[in-house]
Amino acid sequence: MLLGTLLVLFVLGGAAPASAHAALRGSDPGDGSVVESAPRRLTLTFTESVGLLDDSFRVYGPDNRRVHLGEPRHADGASDTARADLPGGLADGTYTVAWRVVSADSHPVSGALTFSIGAPSPTAPAAPADHAEHPVTKSLYDTGRYLAYIAAALLIGTAAFAALCRPPDPAPLRLPLLTGWWTLLTATAALLVLRAPYENGTSPATALDLPAFTGTLTGRPGIALLTRLALLSAAPLLVPLLRHRAPRVRLAAGAAVSLALALTWAAAEHASAGIQVPLAMTSSVLHLLATACWLGGLTALLLTLHRAKTPPPAAVVTRFSRLAFVSVTVLVVTGVHQSWRGLGSWSALTQTSYGRTLTVKLAATLFLLAAAVLSRRWTALLAAPAVVEERVPEPVGASGAPPEPRPAASPAHGTDGTYETDGTDEMARTGESEDRRRRALRRSVLAEVVVAAVVLLVTTVLTGTLPARAEAEAARAPEPQVAGLPGAEAFTIPYDAGTPGGRGTVQLTMDPGRVGENGLQAVVFGPQGALTFVPELRASFTLAAKDVGPIDAKLTDRGGYWATSDLTLPLEGTWTMRLTIRVSEVDQVSEERQVEITR
Repeated sequence: MLLGTLLVLFVLGGAAPASAHAALRGSDPGDGSVVESAPRRLTLTFTESVGLLDDSFRVYGPDNRRVHLGEPRHADGASDTARADLPGGLADGTYTVAWRVVSADSHPVSGALTFSIGAPSPTAPAAPADHAEHPVTKSLYDTGRYLAYIAAALLIGTAAFAALCRPPDPAPLRLPLLTGWWTLLTATAALLVLRAPYENGTSPATALDLPAFTGTLTGRPGIALLTRLALLSAAPLLVPLLRHRAPRVRLAAGAAVSLALALTWAAAEHASAGIQVPLAMTSSVLHLLATACWLGGLTALLLTLHRAKTPPPAAVVTRFSRLAFVSVTVLVVTGVHQSWRGLGSWSALTQTSYGRTLTVKLAATLFLLAAAVLSRRWTALLAAPAVVEERVPEPVGASGAPPEPRPAASPAHGTDGTYETDGTDEMARTGESEDRRRRALRRSVLAEVVVAAVVLLVTTVLTGTLPARAEAEAARAPEPQVAGLPGAEAFTIPYDAGTPGGRGTVQLTMDPGRVGENGLQAVVFGPQGALTFVPELRASFTLAAKDVGPIDAKLTDRGGYWATSDLTLPLEGTWTMRLTIRVSEVDQVSEERQVEITR
């Protein structure tokens, strides 16, 4: 039960531990803000350090034409802040900014925001759709990452099984070793080629763009992939050099290569970003190596049980059982730390996509635990020495006289009718018992391997999901302020109608946000962060404490945004703003927000 409880915590970590994607924390000009004069530069601040692309920022003016920007760069001493210079003489109206950066954990993130100079435009420009993820590129890249995880586990785990468990017939292990090496080499090369279109959100055909490809080689993910390729290419050269060396030398060399391979994941993915990076890097390396020794070793054990010319002795199975126990212990310790980094709170398990994916992984891991417990049971039975009953000679009589001779009997039956043997039948029964135990062990190990593949698949999905801690940190970012309009307030209200395309946000600006006449402008964004158009948008205000309202704001469609200039709120206090968004002819959703109105 204790091991099961600890494994519940372990699965909250991943084969590639998750801690943070970058999320937009704030911008200058603020999202949805209105400034009196044209800003000199555009500045975006994220929750972690980010890498910049040649096309990280795209700005579209009120006329839907792209605005020429200076080269994107980091702010001085702030790797989490990116900026680009804006040209002078920008006209009044609404500007849309589409941005795309690469998180420190190697995952590209993108989004869009708007700001207005002077006053919002009657028709705001839409963010370009080509700045989002390209579905084919993302699918290919995710498949490559999944294959790389499986291949690393197969390669490292099989090598560890051969070195530490010492099966007398290593011939069945050659196939998984070669399969793991070739698959990891091919997947790594494919990831390196696809890296540029993956970062830029373009189609796989753009992988042939030489400048874009060479640009990825200077980033941390590209360097990590190149290092992995170099290690895999050098590994076959080490084999003949180490073949005649002492076992300890071969073991040390294999451990060094495995450690270096694990570092290529830790240095370019989640562990390299967020809090406590040195500790997270160490935890990541240990987590990946323990996963490989357990899951890859399972595959090696299964092949040994099925394909070895002679059944492996019980000592081999017992050694792997000990290796698996140590691996699980390491996974528990590192998984607890990684779960804390990724989740941040227990409520995130059910309230975020990251937490729900973790729950799926938990369910799969419980099945894996059940199979592991069963395998351990059969391993113990297989290792138990066979007990063969022997006939105990009758003691001599009290007088010391030898026992009386018995009549001759057939080899099969005694004179008393009992069945006697020379031990052959007991040995046969013992052999049959061992065969049954081996077959049961094969089935339980096979079940572990199948469920382990599912766990790795869910882990791949998990590493591409925004962790709950980063999501919460972005949600705690301050609301955008409206520059140049004293007392004005800005709100961002998410909505979800529960239908395809029925999610998004509404950004509202209230000017001046005081008792009396107010102006209200609202811009609706769809699920991809681009401007969207809805059939109807209504807003009403109620002051329950004074039994006033609801007061209809009477928003009207101004061709790209909704607005009113004659919203009158007669009293100060905390008003309840009810916003109703109709996303189609039949679907709508209402959201509420508290608004403080002062004199």
